Amino acid sequence: MSDKFDLNNISGVTGLSEKEASDRLALEGFNEIPSAKKRSIISIALSVLREPMLLLLIASGIIYMVLGDIQEALMLLFFVFVIIGITLYQERKTARALEALRDLSSPRALVIRDGVSRRIAGREVIRDDIIILSEGDRVPADGIVLDCNNLMIEESLLTGESVPVHKTESQATTEMGRPGGDNSPFVYSGTLVVGGLGMACVAATGMHTEFGKIGKSLQTIEPEETLLQKETRRIVRNLALIGLSLCAVMAIVYGFSRGN
Repeated sequence: MSDKFDLNNISGVTGLSEKEASDRLALEGFNEIPSAKKRSIISIALSVLREPMLLLLIASGIIYMVLGDIQEALMLLFFVFVIIGITLYQERKTARALEALRDLSSPRALVIRDGVSRRIAGREVIRDDIIILSEGDRVPADGIVLDCNNLMIEESLLTGESVPVHKTESQATTEMGRPGGDNSPFVYSGTLVVGGLGMACVAATGMHTEFGKIGKSLQTIEPEETLLQKETRRIVRNLALIGLSLCAVMAIVYGFSRGN
């Protein structure tokens, strides 16, 4: 049957009913990866204020203020607020761009429900849905191939291999296997159909897909300082120590020479 598979011979496939789909969607949630927790404005501002160069500016401004040079102090503190403002603007802009990309990454899917094929948002695909895959489609969820005709899928998103892999129909397989390798009956969320036609039964959605597992593992990674940040922190610390040492020496010398 796989060599003859096309969109005209799916009349015997009914798929889920709309009620079943609605109930399961309410129970299991949307087929999407949760967005990262948004940082508050206070959190962003505090992270900026911890940067060594800004700390140096703030310390210099406080010293000028203590010495009575209000104009210099206000100028330095003004630049601190300008830098914080620019950083907040860039953070918000980046967050909006990422949200837009996240929306684009949720492709529309062709599913069969109540015996009728229809396009729905990828986030509404649920487990046990029957999906139709054709050239140019982005696979909306992990699934097991039920039937196909020369189905070729590019899985570099998961495997790093740019060469498309050939898919075959399942031989009574009920559990998902790992990505990679030719002639497997499995398709994976986020991968791209580059040729042929296929029909698959959805086995996993959202965070339960291979793509979702990668996203989940990335959320546990703590960000580390870059080499530039470490080097900048070291230079600022050394300069601050040198400056404080010179100030102490000048005060001592002035005290001994002037008696003040």
